Amino acid sequence: MTVETNATPAPATPSDFIRDIVADDLAAGRHQKIVTRFPPEPNGYLHIGHAKSICLNFGIARENNGTCNLRFDDTNPAKEELEYVDSITTDVNWLIAGWADHCLGVKVKGSHPAPQTINGRPDHYLASIERSSPSSQLSATSANVEPFFASDYFEQLFAYALTLIEKGKAYVCDLNAEDTETYRGSPEKPGQDSPFRNRSIAENLDLFQRMRAGEFPNGARSLRAKIDMTAPNMWLRDPLLYRIRHVAHHHAGDKWCIYPLYDYAHCLSDYLEGITHSICTLEFVDHRPLYDWVLESLELPRTLPHQYEFSKLIPGYMIVSKRKLLQLVTGNVVTGWDDPRMPTLSGLRRRGIPAAALRKFVIGAGVTKFDALTDIAVMEHVVREELNSLAVRRLGVLRPIKIILTNLAEGEVIECDATNNPQDEIPTTRKVALTREVFIESDDFAEVPPPKYFRLKPGGEVRLKYACIIKLDEIVKDAAGAITELRCTADLTTRAGGPNSDKKVKGTIHWVSASHSIAAEVRVYDRLFTVAEPGAEEDFMKVINPHSLEVITARLESSLATATLDERFQLERVGYFALDSKDSAPGKLVFNRTISLKDTWTKK
Repeated sequence: MTVETNATPAPATPSDFIRDIVADDLAAGRHQKIVTRFPPEPNGYLHIGHAKSICLNFGIARENNGTCNLRFDDTNPAKEELEYVDSITTDVNWLIAGWADHCLGVKVKGSHPAPQTINGRPDHYLASIERSSPSSQLSATSANVEPFFASDYFEQLFAYALTLIEKGKAYVCDLNAEDTETYRGSPEKPGQDSPFRNRSIAENLDLFQRMRAGEFPNGARSLRAKIDMTAPNMWLRDPLLYRIRHVAHHHAGDKWCIYPLYDYAHCLSDYLEGITHSICTLEFVDHRPLYDWVLESLELPRTLPHQYEFSKLIPGYMIVSKRKLLQLVTGNVVTGWDDPRMPTLSGLRRRGIPAAALRKFVIGAGVTKFDALTDIAVMEHVVREELNSLAVRRLGVLRPIKIILTNLAEGEVIECDATNNPQDEIPTTRKVALTREVFIESDDFAEVPPPKYFRLKPGGEVRLKYACIIKLDEIVKDAAGAITELRCTADLTTRAGGPNSDKKVKGTIHWVSASHSIAAEVRVYDRLFTVAEPGAEEDFMKVINPHSLEVITARLESSLATATLDERFQLERVGYFALDSKDSAPGKLVFNRTISLKDTWTKK
């Protein structure tokens, strides 16, 4: 059987404004090596929007023989969990495997050279880490490598904060969260200076050290940047740099009770890792002046990173807010973050979407400076195109109705040749069994057919694909009037190689043998929402599609009894399917419909 390989070539190298900037920087000699990063916060699962960022950051590294770091910006332990760290690592490795995994920046446990210093403190905290060059022999799954963590830099970030205090650019503030927000003002109204803004450097150093020592309760004090409370940009109105949180950290343990804010830790983590181009989404445009202020205020000796912003990827009929996705999980709308209806990478993978198809879609969506809704049909087209060449063809009937071929004897088996994948350069075939009892789709029969109905009907003929033409002779019903079986005659002369094999009929339908098929649970998924922009709704929970999942017991050709998780299948005339990676087990087959076919046959 054909199996998914993750080494499908990427689309032609795209061109966009960020790649143009990178090219100009290299041409001008501003950077000798390009280093990017993908910096998720471990407070949820990655979704399709993150896939665009992953492919952009790793793609730029891949195209320029550079590296891209997977770094967890883990500065808020109250919302972060190891479950998210593990899921993110798995998702990133899955998406870039065979495509850009050789560009993955890694830290290798090894030698510990002496660090550089600034103002008597270590400048390059990563001096204890030896970064490898891109190598096909090193990947994130190697035993001696691990992702980067902002929490690994907490000691250096604390030292930088002391430097800001010494320079008169940071102070300890005693305002509580509510008063801090009140003093901040509004976009239309300037803020007010904190009454603690003019503390002496010595007092600020003492209080900050005592904050670290755990002397004060949560929320009692914070460290703030000293910038401008009247700045038009709200992010420059003395933003918080550190807050007190007496909570253990999933990676750093219980060593710390003060934690840096994202905007402070992020830019310095970029600097410490030698990032050249810090690429993020448009909501961080207003944060960029703060990013630059922190780095420039420290007067750091090495080249500073620069931030660039691009538009989010928001496909139609999807939510890409981690907060709202969490609501779907906690509200039991879905079965978990990896539910195949979710736009998470784990959900898309479980549904059966190949990594190569997802890469092709997000890269093809382009990189711009304007947020816009992406038509979900574009993604569906890319997925179908990928699966059309990848998936082996099989026969399966989702909603079976029994047919008795009255001119075949009990136990008689007629072998028919069925094509595995017509897209292969040299298509191969397999044997399927035609027997006295077969199943067809209930939708392929109509007792009272509508006009121009070319499937099975009283007195009508259809071709069983790969087998022969059959004619309906009799409809059998039970005492309640429900149809129990259809009795037909098989014209065996119309089989391939038979004297009447070229006989034409307008309808061709799929089928399976009753005795040479298996029963399996099949989950038919549809879009989770009924509107194209659920995130724009006042209450997105009110536009949940009540028919987003249908669980049925189907009949599948017997070869699918040995299906494996890495295989993809097209049930002919039905759709593309994959074995469920979570609920399937020995003796229990569960198949997910990845995506429907373009059902042009229904127009006949």
